[in-house]
Amino acid sequence: MTIDQTLKRPSKIFSIDLICEIMALNFTARLDNQPFLLHMTKNNNIKVLVAMSGGVDSSVAAGLLKKQGYQVSGVFMHFWVEKNLSGCTVLENKCCGEEAEQDVRAVAMKLNIPFYIFHFEKEFKKSIVDYFLKENSRGDTPNPCVRCNQYIKFGLLLKKAQALGFDYVATGHYLKKVNGKLFTARDTNKDQSYFLYTATPQSLKHFLFPLGRYKKEKVRQIAKKMGLSTFAKPESFDLCFVGDSHTEFLQRHLNPKKGDIVDEQGKILGVHNGLALYTVGQRKDIKLSGGPYYVLGFNFKKNHLVVTNNVKDKNLFKSEMLVKNVNWISVCPQLPLRVKIKIRYRHKSVSATISRKISSGKYLINFNRGQRAITPGQSAVFYNKKEVLGGGIIN
Repeated sequence: MTIDQTLKRPSKIFSIDLICEIMALNFTARLDNQPFLLHMTKNNNIKVLVAMSGGVDSSVAAGLLKKQGYQVSGVFMHFWVEKNLSGCTVLENKCCGEEAEQDVRAVAMKLNIPFYIFHFEKEFKKSIVDYFLKENSRGDTPNPCVRCNQYIKFGLLLKKAQALGFDYVATGHYLKKVNGKLFTARDTNKDQSYFLYTATPQSLKHFLFPLGRYKKEKVRQIAKKMGLSTFAKPESFDLCFVGDSHTEFLQRHLNPKKGDIVDEQGKILGVHNGLALYTVGQRKDIKLSGGPYYVLGFNFKKNHLVVTNNVKDKNLFKSEMLVKNVNWISVCPQLPLRVKIKIRYRHKSVSATISRKISSGKYLINFNRGQRAITPGQSAVFYNKKEVLGGGIIN
């Protein structure tokens, strides 16, 4: 798309979506040499609240918007932190701990922007942590990051921002928004569109994603040039409230019951440490001789973990699945619909057909080829080329 093509759109669409699109087409690495960007429109009456976690991405998102003339404020959100019976912290939540807050303060001071602190501890515990534990206890493998975006960022944060008079909320996610639609990021390795498929048209129009057209290495370069202390801060890949050991967290909160590990014929092979600690397709922590072994499924009635030592076992592969709680970002398309689907975050998108609607929010998906270890509880996200159509929870 060229700038000329963009400017020919109806005037009512000449909003931040359009401005960001034009900026992306013209932005250069020289942040001090962009006269067209800074004078093409007056953004100084538009108030943007940037969700800041103390990392380089959200820091640069705030810096870019400030440089583009918006009234930028930052916000640091406190989430639930696990504590023992004495009230002492078991482990620090990496997204909202003291160190992260100090990093946000330093960036806000450097950018000369105000910042807020929101306390969402109770809401986070109820909507994210309790949900995570409940789903694991029934053998599903939820994605709490998807849930957090849906209930915290698209929900609580947006409501708070609007109550304070902000026009937009911005985050450091890597994805693009164009004309109210979501698209994958330029940096395919960092693309986070998978986590934001729960967006609705109503919420999406109030969000900005300034990093969608940047590579990660460029973001770090920009941060360094801006003098932001977070420019070299390492990334965190763990769930923020769980810590380094997913298994230990579940053991502390679910007190899982040990049981038999069996093969497909029901032969007892060993002992598992609790069904909630395993997921379909898993090979780690199945300590049996003659392996490696892979989880095929669960028998909750007998408390059996069903495994196979055949990596090509036909029962590890499925050619269809049901997806529930489906959200369409724009409108529900006509079915059947051929799409690309991701069945987990780092999974390569594969060809499939959304065949038919089973009931409200539930759809039948047929794959062109059988897929390995389709995991209940994980999100399935639908794409049309680079556009995110929507998604749901694997049932």
